[in-house]
Amino acid sequence: MQNERTERILSALQKSGISQMLVTDPMSIYYMTGIYIQPFERFFGYYITAEGENVLFLNNLFTIPDGIDIRQVWFSDTDPVTDILVKYIDKSRVLGIDKTMAARFLLPLMQNKAAAGFQLTSLAVDMTRAVKDEEEKALMRRASQINDAAMARFKGLIHEGVTELEVESHMLQIYKDLGSDGYSFPPIVSFGANAADPHHEPDNTMLKDGDCVLFDVGCLVGGYCSDMTRTFYFRSVSDEAQSIYELTKKANESAEAMIHPGVRLCDIDKTARDIISEKGYGPNFNHRLGHFIGLGEHEYGDVSSAFDWPVQPGMIFSIEPGIYLPGNTGVRIEDLVMVTDDGIERLNNYSKELQIIE
Repeated sequence: MQNERTERILSALQKSGISQMLVTDPMSIYYMTGIYIQPFERFFGYYITAEGENVLFLNNLFTIPDGIDIRQVWFSDTDPVTDILVKYIDKSRVLGIDKTMAARFLLPLMQNKAAAGFQLTSLAVDMTRAVKDEEEKALMRRASQINDAAMARFKGLIHEGVTELEVESHMLQIYKDLGSDGYSFPPIVSFGANAADPHHEPDNTMLKDGDCVLFDVGCLVGGYCSDMTRTFYFRSVSDEAQSIYELTKKANESAEAMIHPGVRLCDIDKTARDIISEKGYGPNFNHRLGHFIGLGEHEYGDVSSAFDWPVQPGMIFSIEPGIYLPGNTGVRIEDLVMVTDDGIERLNNYSKELQIIE
């Protein structure tokens, strides 16, 4: 499977006239090789070529499984990394560069004229990763199934006098009990006015009657992420809160209903944004409609006005409109959707109907 993924990336590179690339994003290297290393300040790279003369560059501190069928070049902390790389890069050709490559490694390569030129070619990797293969789809389905089950248990943690931190303290064990590998990102638990901050971190806020209860949560299965947001209400819901909840739900469902191959990401965003703006809440929807997801909780690609990509079968991204009223309340409803040949498969299926927790 990894060889097939690398071939897809090389094919995308060659369409832009590039036949060699140095990949340094650890998650992209994992995607192609099955080897994950967090290098911190040390160099870790995968050099790929159209001829298949691929080389994995590894510090002696790193460890990898036995039997990896990829040429490996090992070096120590005191070895000159640039000098080592230059021996393998074809100086007569342009070198594709990953967007994550640190300047401390890239600039010496440029100064030493290690290639005929340097071109940012991350899009070849990003667009390949954006279209999931069957193995990836299965893992992401399972991660979202667990997220559905977890959401029901999280709702059961809500009771009078509980704090956001107390709720959060039980969540990791719930995920593990359900069979996940852990969080895909630190969970967001927001009561009342805290929900007006889309990235609120759980604190000692205590739940009170009439508060919204917002969960933005996700887990990992086999390295792949889930992500879902649901907003509940404790004991009662105000007319205003109910109104913005139903408006957000309409924006979510309308955007999902229009998705099929060929529809542009920017037009999906516009559909949801127009629904919210028409009711006067445009300024209160202050983020993109969605993000791509897979090995990373946020992968390259947005469901926003900045991306006019036509969607393709196999793409997986979030649809998460929100309305935020500072000092008052907030609501967000988020699903993960996978584009199919004729529409979408919604990966999470926990109810989006307004629920009041008694």
